[in-house]
Amino acid sequence: MKSKILMLLLGLSLFSYAQENDSLLVPIDSVAFDVPVVDSIEVIFSGNDVQNATAIRTFFEKLYQLEQTKQGKINIVHIGDSHIQADLFTAKIRAQFQKVYGNGGFGFTFPYSVAKTNNSAPIRYSASGNFQSFRNLYADANRPVGLSGFSMETTSKDFAIQLNVKDAQYNFTKLKVITPQNVNLFDVSVSNKSIVIEKKVPKKNTHKVKPGEVLGGIADKYNVSLKALKKANGLKSDMIRDGKVLTIPTKGTQSKSTTKTEYIPIELQPSLFSNDYISETPLDKIAIVPNQEIDDFALNGLVLENDNAGVIYHSIGVNGAKASDYNKLRLFNEQLPVLNPDLVIISLGTNESFDKQSGEQYFANLNQMIQGIKDKNPQACVLVMTPPPSVLHRKYKNTFIEKYAELIEENANVKNYAVWDLLQVFGGNKSINRNAAKGYMARDKVHYSKAGYEKQGELFFEAFLQSYELFKSIK
Repeated sequence: MKSKILMLLLGLSLFSYAQENDSLLVPIDSVAFDVPVVDSIEVIFSGNDVQNATAIRTFFEKLYQLEQTKQGKINIVHIGDSHIQADLFTAKIRAQFQKVYGNGGFGFTFPYSVAKTNNSAPIRYSASGNFQSFRNLYADANRPVGLSGFSMETTSKDFAIQLNVKDAQYNFTKLKVITPQNVNLFDVSVSNKSIVIEKKVPKKNTHKVKPGEVLGGIADKYNVSLKALKKANGLKSDMIRDGKVLTIPTKGTQSKSTTKTEYIPIELQPSLFSNDYISETPLDKIAIVPNQEIDDFALNGLVLENDNAGVIYHSIGVNGAKASDYNKLRLFNEQLPVLNPDLVIISLGTNESFDKQSGEQYFANLNQMIQGIKDKNPQACVLVMTPPPSVLHRKYKNTFIEKYAELIEENANVKNYAVWDLLQVFGGNKSINRNAAKGYMARDKVHYSKAGYEKQGELFFEAFLQSYELFKSIK
């Protein structure tokens, strides 16, 4: 056991960042508020099926074995942009899968909120210390940005990252810590206590000037020189106004209490792609603290699991991300095997359309991403979702996503992936005003309301179940 670590917690300090502001956040109205629903608006969803479902037959087989034996875990990894980072769409899908097939744990998580970006509701973070954060959109190839699309880095040994589970169903017994090159950079702490340290500080006396008082009289009252009194208060003359609070210089001292938190570090156990902590009892909180033998720290993500058989639904999203952003940093593909994916779902295209990428550019980047995933995870099946309906620059028809959807569907069989056509299922670009009036879209008509994302999640699961039941019927 290493020596106890004492770290000062005088409130949560904000991190320093490579990017000052996250201008690509999901708008607040798409996270916290719903646009009022107009009940008279009829919304019919058509074409809700999984295309080329034979490409995920291996996944169906694994799911069937889980269903029959009630043993083991199935890992689904959903990768995308702001639609995914908000974890509203994916939270609905996670809930549906786990309700039917069992809850194997929350899965992948990252301290997004500490990095001033949106975080999944069930997992909350706080931190002390000074970090830099980098995101795959802007990071150069030398930065250790990996699986989360982010990295958090520091050279300080005085920090703690605190994780709190706000939904008891996601309490965990196993924690995986993901770092560049899988170096054991961190310890964990499951127990701490606050201690109070008393120290002497210069005594602070003040005096509020009353009507009729003069500066010299106040100096005499406290037995200090007029010069010292003026210096302590930055005064250039003897004139003072009623009500002013003066600092009275003094050589005395007084006691001041400082609260510190004492963490007891526990070493992580190395495994093939992560460093792990296993608890005998379910946990709802834990602290990530520095391994004192290390000088440079970088965190790429965490994984929460429990002891139950079932589905783990990992959500990985980066606001503003494109397929090319995931492709440009090799660490993403190198770390993906830590999740042992049985099915990888890709939801990208909105940001490519805002960059006005041609269909050919988009699909070339998407295909590179798919191949990179399959190269490192040959057991994984892939399903690609077409982008949801959106407007371009708040007023133009988004023809780019229509072309992307067309190419996704045309190449599914050759490239061996399944497709869920979200663009079509949600009515295509012609449905945007209807969806907005129904309360499904955010005000920017690019992102969706909570109700809109949840409806998308519900529809996807329906389409998935339909294909899975068909698989079982002819098995």
